[in-house]
Amino acid sequence: MGFDQYHEPAEELSQEVRTFARMVKSLIEEAEAIDWYEQRISVEKDSEAKKIMETRRKKNSFTFQWISSFFLEESQFGEPLQKTFFSNPAIS
Repeated sequence: MGFDQYHEPAEELSQEVRTFARMVKSLIEEAEAIDWYEQRISVEKDSEAKKIMETRRKKNSFTFQWISSFFLEESQFGEPLQKTFFSNPAIS
């Protein structure tokens, strides 16, 4: 069974590339969850329900922060990502 996060045949990808794809997918899922909670909170009328959703959003935010921190600082992918995305503020 294949996975949607791969754009090439999984059996042709190295373990490192598959791990990278899973980490990217995890970041995307956490960001989407934060967005969903933000939208739900903005329209919710019940204050108790709103508090529960705010708590869940905060937990998703912590998870997103942890994954992204690990991704950039502790994984083997951190240095290439830092160089690609954070080395030059003026992208042309």
